Amino acid sequence: MLASAREADKARAGGSATPLLGVPLGVKDSYLTKGLPTSLGLEGLAQFVPQEDADAVRAIKDAGALVFGKNNLVEMSYGLTGHNARYGQVKNPHARGRVSGGSSSGSAASVAANIVPASLGGDTVGSIRVPASFCGVVGFKPTTGRWPRNGVAPISYTLDTTGVFARRVEDCALVDQVVTGQQATEFSDGGRGLKGIRLAFAPRQFLDLVDSEVEARFREEVRRLRDVGAEVVEVDLGDDFNALIQTATWGIFAYETMGAISKFLRHHDVPPTFEAIYTDLKPQLHQAWAHIVLPGGAGATSAEGYQTALNVSRPEIRRRLDTAFVTQGAQAILQPTTPCTAPLIEEQTTVHIAGQEVSYLALANHTVSASSVGLPGISVPIGLSRGGLPIGLELDAPLGSDRVLLDLARRVEGVWKP
Repeated sequence: MLASAREADKARAGGSATPLLGVPLGVKDSYLTKGLPTSLGLEGLAQFVPQEDADAVRAIKDAGALVFGKNNLVEMSYGLTGHNARYGQVKNPHARGRVSGGSSSGSAASVAANIVPASLGGDTVGSIRVPASFCGVVGFKPTTGRWPRNGVAPISYTLDTTGVFARRVEDCALVDQVVTGQQATEFSDGGRGLKGIRLAFAPRQFLDLVDSEVEARFREEVRRLRDVGAEVVEVDLGDDFNALIQTATWGIFAYETMGAISKFLRHHDVPPTFEAIYTDLKPQLHQAWAHIVLPGGAGATSAEGYQTALNVSRPEIRRRLDTAFVTQGAQAILQPTTPCTAPLIEEQTTVHIAGQEVSYLALANHTVSASSVGLPGISVPIGLSRGGLPIGLELDAPLGSDRVLLDLARRVEGVWKP
């Protein structure tokens, strides 16, 4: 690392102007990194050193970045709280007794703790946006398929995307430019006005099970956005919208896991088989895979149910969301990123939201909507709770409008950080 830093200093002195020259970045330990161990969060892969970089890692290296280190994660990226049986619980830099969120737990925490300015993560149903919200950083999930996924341990062909954490939206935009190779676009004035911007939110769908303090902060943010010129309209996505996205998204998530991981292991010569990984999972995760991932599991999605999710539910979800984007002309849909602030570590299996005890899966209740149909989404910090815990605002935009979303998020961020 120090040798690479010295080389970067020499390159800069020689006139090099690559966009990330000498910048230390973190990388989630689900990304293959040439010459650096890649564990996927598993004890059995602690000593596995790949012979290749994931495509996104190669892109940041080519732009001059230094891989500062690998970030801890939930085993096989299967979880939302940041617990790892082998490498330890990732703690929230704002309150060490609280979870960081997951599965990209170490990536979010390393940025929040000012260890690195940005870090690569991965998001299937909220694994970037949930920890970004809990840790008080920006977390960007691109349109699914826009960033390269080659060389990153998968969960779902349909839902997976790579992405990035940073302390500012502008830094996410820079990394996005580097990874995609897309030409830089001019950003607006950075948030001193949102006149002409039309936004939407769906209170019946995204404020139904939310802590009162999170809801109050969200509504305050809506008022702030209106005060600086944005038009914010209410939409209704239907009584069954939440049930529709939950059933379809989690069904696809679990059905595709076994095939996606098995293919990744074979293609990249990663030593263990799927069966060996399954055998060595921590008890809670082993039980979950037996229930929903393995064919024949009591909660496994049938082939017919999977096809229904892909070919019936997803088009219907997209049609509902188009009532905001097309019918209402909104550039983004707003909601609290997470329905509560970061739970206590000892209460991470079942969490309390709005006075109810629910599964930790509820932490992704708002992030699954963008994931279900591949929309770009970003979580931006909008302040702290009375207890000093971060609260995030999520903005989801139409497919392929990533740079528009980043510009919009930068302007929203400017309402808080002028």
